[in-house]
Amino acid sequence: MEKIAIDTEFIKLESLLKFAAAVGTGGEAKLAVNEGLVQVNGEVCTMRGKKLRPGDRVYFQNMEYEIVKA
Repeated sequence: MEKIAIDTEFIKLESLLKFAAAVGTGGEAKLAVNEGLVQVNGEVCTMRGKKLRPGDRVYFQNMEYEIVKA
């Protein structure tokens, strides 16, 4: 599991995927989310603007990312 530290209240799902280098572009992030390839806290999420806060976990392509407070 990779921990992603944020110093803001939240980070949007598509931004997290780009920040974690899980995808190369915003377009790739949009496609992955729209196709239902991303899970948030164990459930498929198709909202690319979903706000993630510390404690949330994202699963994508056999990787797990946990949002933590910086």
